[in-house]
Amino acid sequence: MSAVYLNTLSENASRLGMRIQESLAEHSRDLTIKTSSSLYLEPDDKGKNIRKQLDSSSDREKLDAMKRLVALISKGRNVSEYFAQVVKNVASQNLEIRKLVYIYLLRYAEQEPDLALLSINTFQKDLTDSNPLIRAMALRVLSGIKVPMIGSIVVLAIKKCAADMSPYVRKAAALAIPKCYELDASHLPALIGIIATLLRDRSPLSIGSVAVAFEAVCPTRLDMLHQQYRRLCRILVDVDEWGQIDLLNLLLRYARTMLPRPVQEEIDSDVKFLLTSAEPLFQSRNPAVVLAVTRVFYYAGPSSYHPRMVQPLLRLLHTSKEVERVVVAYVLAVSRSAPNLFSPFYPQFLLRTDDLRHVKQDKIKVLLVLANFDTHQAILREFIDCADDPDDEVVSDAIRAIGKCAHSIPDCTQQCLTALITMIKNQRDAVVSSAVMVLKYLVQSQLSASSSSSFAAVAATPQQSPLTIISHLARRIDDIRHAQARACVLWLVGQYSASNEPSSGPPGVVEWAPDVLRKSAKGFASEPSMVKLQIITLAAKLLVLCPSDRTLCLISGYVFSLAKYDLNYDVRDRARMLLGLLSGLGLSEAVGTKDPDQDSRGGVILRREQVRLVLFEGKIGVVDAEEELDLNVALGSLGMITRKPMHGDSSLPDWLERGVESSLRDTEDDAPAPPPPMNFSSSAPLPQRSKGLASPVVLTPSGGSPTGASKPQWTDLDKFYDDEDDEEEDDSESEEEAEQVEQVEAENPAESEEGSEDDEDSDSSDEDDSSHPGHR
Repeated sequence: MSAVYLNTLSENASRLGMRIQESLAEHSRDLTIKTSSSLYLEPDDKGKNIRKQLDSSSDREKLDAMKRLVALISKGRNVSEYFAQVVKNVASQNLEIRKLVYIYLLRYAEQEPDLALLSINTFQKDLTDSNPLIRAMALRVLSGIKVPMIGSIVVLAIKKCAADMSPYVRKAAALAIPKCYELDASHLPALIGIIATLLRDRSPLSIGSVAVAFEAVCPTRLDMLHQQYRRLCRILVDVDEWGQIDLLNLLLRYARTMLPRPVQEEIDSDVKFLLTSAEPLFQSRNPAVVLAVTRVFYYAGPSSYHPRMVQPLLRLLHTSKEVERVVVAYVLAVSRSAPNLFSPFYPQFLLRTDDLRHVKQDKIKVLLVLANFDTHQAILREFIDCADDPDDEVVSDAIRAIGKCAHSIPDCTQQCLTALITMIKNQRDAVVSSAVMVLKYLVQSQLSASSSSSFAAVAATPQQSPLTIISHLARRIDDIRHAQARACVLWLVGQYSASNEPSSGPPGVVEWAPDVLRKSAKGFASEPSMVKLQIITLAAKLLVLCPSDRTLCLISGYVFSLAKYDLNYDVRDRARMLLGLLSGLGLSEAVGTKDPDQDSRGGVILRREQVRLVLFEGKIGVVDAEEELDLNVALGSLGMITRKPMHGDSSLPDWLERGVESSLRDTEDDAPAPPPPMNFSSSAPLPQRSKGLASPVVLTPSGGSPTGASKPQWTDLDKFYDDEDDEEEDDSESEEEAEQVEQVEAENPAESEEGSEDDEDSDSSDEDDSSHPGHR
């Protein structure tokens, strides 16, 4: 018998071990699938089993197949061949399988419209499911199928979900409206009616998506917001953070279109209500929300509200590199209109070595805007230090900023010129070329007739006078290898080479100008086209100033001969034009470029004074096109970040001188509360209860003791303990008195009984007297 028991026990133990092993294998398989999703991205030969897994009755097999299909889609593979097998699983009871099926259908429904229509009934049935997650997901997929013939079905589904009890489903309905409008624009009237219904929604969860639908479908129908404007402002702080961005932009457009412009401190009550409602969002954890509020305050608020933007923007500077990139662009746009806002905080914008290139460039622009009489010394030192940056573009921007400081702040002009002249001796080509171009800008602005005398007053020292700077640049022409910088130097030499002082060179020309032409003529063939244009222009200017010098004529003739056969047509055209101007001076034979057909052709021949006027007068500086673009972009636009005009950027509408009537925005919620009803027995009004709230229960002491009313509400700790000790003493005294009374009653029980009987007799006699009709 014991042997049978042992055999049975061993069999049961082996069966239990096998079951435990199978269970562990199943659980470990699930754990491996969940924790290592990267296995689906590895190349394998299991793609042929996907069709079999999709037709399997096991949810685990179907889920594994759908994960593999989604992984292949993420890798760019075309898996549309499994569409028929996937559609059959659209009604699966497993929520994970259904989600993946919906992702697949959204990807390939446009390629297989006939098969996609087979799942429409399932989606319509899911719209009545008890789970709001399934209802929202069904609408999302139904509106995402890009088959125009189901547009009417989608509109009906959106209209049904817009009246759903769940705010999550109503949010999905709002997000489906732009998809339906893109699918078939003929349903616009019906969609506008649905948007009008959703705008009256009281739930903050869905109102942000409604704003997205409004901007996509009917952005010009701002009249639909009259009755909803104040309510939207009130619930602004309760909307989800990404919905707050779209709602703020919508309310800003409404304010700019329908409300009057704030004049100094006179601000409309509705504009003030918008600013007051949006101000708490400055403390949002989402940087995009803070930037959206900044945009509202910048474009809708008067100048007295602008200081409230400063601290939130400075807080975002240290959030992340990506956020700093956008925030610095915002600060640059705001500081250009109000530099005093950020002037005390200029140390926050000093460059760091780990900053991105565009962040460094924008910080340089911000510091340039913030530079004033009090801060220009520190900011100028920062610009000089930036000239050692390893990025050539940052170096160029910093050196240009030095030149702009010298032009706008006369007190630092001498320091700027000293730094720029020192940079010419630098070994880096980027530093030298930038310094040369900035010096050209300063010299041209000082020597032009329309410039102010501030620069000339400061740079009047012999070492820093404009002609001295030009001569210094001319003598270093061989050390300047950057094409644009060499072209600038040659232009300066030719433009200001005239001189009335006696010199050892050709008369009427400064002594260093012919030598510059000689050095440039030797390497004319190897120069870039930009430099060649300036060399032949320099030769023409020197010939006009001194046409009698034979050496100058020979060098110029050599230059024109090379330019006449140059590969670049711009150089050839410039040489032909200049020779035509010089034809009236009779220099064709001296230069060696005489045209045999010149006498047979007609035309106008200019005199020397006229040619000089053409070559030397009327020169203007180059306008900075990038700066003009920065001034024209709108705050919050993509062009402000990319510094390029973007197609999707939209500008805000201008303010109205007189907004629409304020009564259009009045609703029942804004109406004043009715006066409280009066009591008939007294002239005192009845206590008024707040709407929707229960009145609090207040306990008041009864009886004639006024201690409850006269007791102060707050006491200090010592007094509290003193009162507690007094209460304990009173309780002890009362207990002692009760004990004494009990002892007395115990000693004289007969007297106590007689006393009680006498009390009862007296009570009964009193009752008999009161029942007598003549008793009063």
